[in-house]
Order: sequence, then structure tokens, then C-alpha cells
Amino acid sequence: MNRSIAALICGLLAAPLSAQATDVTIGRATEQNALDPLFSDLGNDVSTAENMFESMIHFDSKLVVHPSLAVSWTLVDPLTWEIILRDGVTFHDGSPFTAADVAFSLNRAKTIPNSPGPLASFVRSVKETEILDPHRIRVHTDTPTPLLMDMIGRIFIIPAALGSSVTTDDFNAGRAMIGTGPYRFKSAAPGDRVTMEANTKWWGGTPAFGTATLKFLANPAARSAALLSGSVDVIEQIPPSDVGIFQNRADISVFSAVSTRIVYLAMDQGRDDSPFITDKDGKPLTVNPLKDRRVRLALSKMINRAAITERVLLGAGEPSGQIVPAGMGGHDPDLKPMAFDPVGAKALLAEAGYPDGFGLTIHGSNNRFPNDSQLTQALGQMLTRGGLKVNAVEVLPYNVYAPQATQRKFSVFHFSYGSIASSSLNGLTGVLASYDAAAGTGSLNRARYSNKQFDSVLALAAAEFDEGKRNRLLSEATRVAMDDGAILPLYWQKLFWAARKGLMVDADRGESTAIPFVSESR
Repeated sequence: MNRSIAALICGLLAAPLSAQATDVTIGRATEQNALDPLFSDLGNDVSTAENMFESMIHFDSKLVVHPSLAVSWTLVDPLTWEIILRDGVTFHDGSPFTAADVAFSLNRAKTIPNSPGPLASFVRSVKETEILDPHRIRVHTDTPTPLLMDMIGRIFIIPAALGSSVTTDDFNAGRAMIGTGPYRFKSAAPGDRVTMEANTKWWGGTPAFGTATLKFLANPAARSAALLSGSVDVIEQIPPSDVGIFQNRADISVFSAVSTRIVYLAMDQGRDDSPFITDKDGKPLTVNPLKDRRVRLALSKMINRAAITERVLLGAGEPSGQIVPAGMGGHDPDLKPMAFDPVGAKALLAEAGYPDGFGLTIHGSNNRFPNDSQLTQALGQMLTRGGLKVNAVEVLPYNVYAPQATQRKFSVFHFSYGSIASSSLNGLTGVLASYDAAAGTGSLNRARYSNKQFDSVLALAAAEFDEGKRNRLLSEATRVAMDDGAILPLYWQKLFWAARKGLMVDADRGESTAIPFVSESR
């Protein structure tokens, strides 16, 4: 641990914590990109939105599906689902929640501009939303969609009364912040905090806290110091090196979970003029070596995943060889992490026509997950030792980094994907399917990977209603992509939270630090 960070934390070890109150302040690592609940599916956006907005289904901390604004759903025919909506729900402005709000929200989710994590893939198969009565809809799809509720069920619902002209700026200004969730929007100070108050008319009961504040503290030492001083009550994303500081205190509790988030290395494969690829002398290349499977696999062999999880993460991660977590449809237990093999890497580079390597810049975030900046540095060192010329290693705050990654401003960069569903279909479709804005596929495919065989098998899986057959097809698609070096899986991450005495954190495998996952101890 950095000495200055250690000094800051240790100087507060004896500081008293704040007295138990009916209010709560959570120290968050990453601010949302926007307050608009339909702007992005990135975790930092969702963790803010889900305090104030709700979707038709809800995933608990173990990723088990529960009804929320929808109480039941039935397959009418292969292209039609009927959904019964919850009665007696009101928005924060007092207006009733109805089927029209669902139809409006599903339609708006298709067309949000400038999103760093578009929701288009979730609604890609929706042809029409038919309103049968105020609390009953039929969703007609273009193709059979067995996992429709895994997809559209996650879309946050906003009032249709906001109208088609409502913009993300309207949400950011607070004018459109009207949901049905347990907390109502009160105020926001960009770069600092979002403050909410209890929705006393929430259909789910009485919220746990009167006022809830999300305080954004990108620096891990600042988050730790804030908890120890009592200025916040809960913190997330504790660096593994700091966990021991909290575990030995009687006035603080530590909570943890191995998440479903895969951290991976992405490689630009969609163009020849990739912006940060050069020859050994730093001159741009006219042919992008990352488009060659042998080069991608060579990079994978240069990465020592065990060293990353043991030394960079101090054990807070598990090496991975695929994008699909264990226990989810599409996981293949035979896909193991690529072995560290620098000799094999050099041989593959030579076979591909790069015996002396080439140049690149590697990009990463510095506040999205624990030790992400150190990960970027470690990857740069490993690729250098593998025979490549790493021209630079650059890290950026996540709310700057994610939009730039989506805008394809990088060549080699690490990113992550957290699977929150019963099946891997959404993740595979978003991250690895060929990019097609009209079809809503590849919306998270920032590297523009494309493989016709993968797309074909995935399409079969998407239309298969038999769960066993569907999962076998998803596993086959996963094997195709991993064997092709579509992305280079690095590790599954383990996360830590800490809370003052009197509070409990329901450690979420989906990594959310939303207020409903925090409660008072009994």
C-alpha cells in the first residue's frame, strides 16, 4: 500500500464513527455518466438509477429473478408475450404507473444518443408493445425470444407523460427525475454527490432510510478515510491491500462477494488504421495486426493471469478463460485460462509476420474497480516482456474512459462486463456479436470483433425455447469466440464493502451498491 495512503488511513484509526441515524451516506468509487436511467447499462449508472427507478423484474444479490413492476409473464406464441403489471404503483409525482409507461420506456431505450453502454441490445427484438388495458401488455417480437424478460425486464420505467422530447439533459437537471423507486430525487452536485429522500408512498413498503446520499470519492484512500471519520456510512471497492485495516475494528464490518464481472483485454479488430498501433519505430501501420487471430492469441500467451490475481489484486480475483461465469447458461467448464507461454507467444508473432513485434499503447481506467490502474501498468509490462513495444500506458477516470472506449478511440484496452441474467445471451450478444446498430447487436462490442460462425450459433441459441438446447448452443458460441481470441479474459473480480457498526451490506454478485442493498443490523 502507498505510504501516503497508509498514513492517511492510520491517522484516522482512532477516530470515532458517527452515531447511528435514520439517514445513510454511501461512498461510491465512480460517479454515474448521467442521471437518465435509460442512458447506459454501465454499473455506475445502474447503481445510481436503481435507487429511484424500477424495472419490470428485479435481481437480488444472488442474481435470482423476482417480480417488480411486472407480476407475471406468459408466452402466448413464439412471437408474443403477455405481461401483467403491478397495480397500485404511483410515480414520485403522484401519477399512476400504467402500461403506457412501459411501452414508452421500451421505445425510448432504443434511441438514446451518445451512450457509453447502450440498452439497444435489450430491446432489439421488440416489434410492438400492445397495450391491452392499464396493467396488461402484449410484447410482439420480430423473432422468437425465449429470454425476453431477461432483456426488457431490466429496462427502467419512466412516465410516458415526459414525452418523446425529454432529453438526458432534462434528467441531469433534475426536471425529469420521476420514478417509482424507494427513493425520490432531491438534488445533485456533479462530481460530488446525489441526494435522495424516502418515497413514503412506495409500493414495496417503508424505505430503510429517510435521506440517502451517494458521495463520489474516486480515490480509495479518501473513501477509507471518509468511513473512518464518520462522514460516510458505507464504502465500496476497497483495495485488497486495505481490507485488513477494517477487518480488525469492532466498529466496522466488512462484506465481500465474488462477482460475475469478467475483466478482459479488448483489441481493435474492426479497422486497419487503428489509432494506437505502430511499427517498432513508432510509425503508423497500414495493416492492423490485431485482426490476425495468431497475434491476438500471442498477446494472450504473454499475460500471466496468476501473477495478476496474486500480486496486483492480492488474491481478490480468479483467473478466467471465458466471458460466461460458472452457474450461468453458456458457461463451458472446459474453457481454462490461457497458460502463460512467452515462447509460444513469440512463435505465433513470427508466424503472423511480426517476428520483431510491433508498437501499441494500452489504455485503462483508474477508478472503475480495485487496482485497475495497477492492472493497466502490469499488462503493459507483460506485453513489453513478450516482445512488443509498448509506446505508452494511459489511464483515465471511468466517466471519461468509458465513452471514449465506446467511441473506439483506443486500440488495446481493458474493459469489463458484469452478467446480471439467468443466461449469457445478453452478454454474448452485446459484447461479442457483430456490431449492427439497426439489429441492436454488438452494442457493447467496442473492439468490433466479428465472426460469422459465432453469430450464426448465437442466433440459433436466441431462438431456442428448450433451455438445455439453448445452453448447449450458448456454450458452443462461447467456445468459438474464446478460441478465436475475440477478447482476452483476465479474471473474475472479488469485491469488498465496509460499513459502520449498525449497518449491513447485502454483498451483490452484480456489484451494485444501491441503497436497497444496505440495511440496519438487527
